[in-house]
Amino acid sequence: MLNQKGSKLIETELCIERPRLEEVEETNRFFQQVLTYTFASNALDEMTEDLELEIKTKIKYLKQDLESGGQIKFFLVAKIADKIIGTIEFGPANELITACKDTYLSSLPEIGSVFVDPKYHNHGIASKMLSAIYDILKQRGILAFCLDSGYGNAQKVWLHKFGAPKITLKDHWGEGLDHMIWQVEL
Repeated sequence: MLNQKGSKLIETELCIERPRLEEVEETNRFFQQVLTYTFASNALDEMTEDLELEIKTKIKYLKQDLESGGQIKFFLVAKIADKIIGTIEFGPANELITACKDTYLSSLPEIGSVFVDPKYHNHGIASKMLSAIYDILKQRGILAFCLDSGYGNAQKVWLHKFGAPKITLKDHWGEGLDHMIWQVEL
C-alpha cells in the first residue's frame, strides 16, 4: 500500500489514453491477471469456465475497439510509467442487460471492463477513468449509461457511487450471489 506521498506520485504519473495496437498483448495479460484476482477475491475461483469466458470476452471487446476505431467498443487504458494498470470501456448493453427487457435501459451504452491492478486499488484510479469516460460520453451527446456487476466487491463500490441498482437479479450466480444493473444519468 502506498502512503500519501505515493498517492500524489500516482496522480502525477497517471496517464489515461486510448489503447494502442502494440499494447494488445500487455492488455490481454492484464485482463487475465485482474480477472483471475477478481474471481478469487469474490470467492468465485471454482467458476473456471466463467473466468475463461470473461477473459475471452474482454479480449474480443478490445479487438472490436481496435478494429472499429472505437465505434463498436471504446476503451481507455490507465498507465503509470507506460505500464497498464487499469481499463474501462463502453459499448452497447450486454446480453444480460438486454434480457431484462427494459427497453430504455437496453438502449443505453454500457460502461464495463472497469478494472484496476490490485496494487493500485484505493487511489482513485477507477474514479479518474470514469470521469474520462463521462467526458467522452458527453462529447457524443450521451447523458445516461448502464453498468452491471456480479462481483460482490465491485457491487459495494457501485452501490456507494450510484446508489441502489435499477435491477437486481437475485441469486443469479448462485445462492446469495446477485447480479446488479444500474442506470446512471450524467
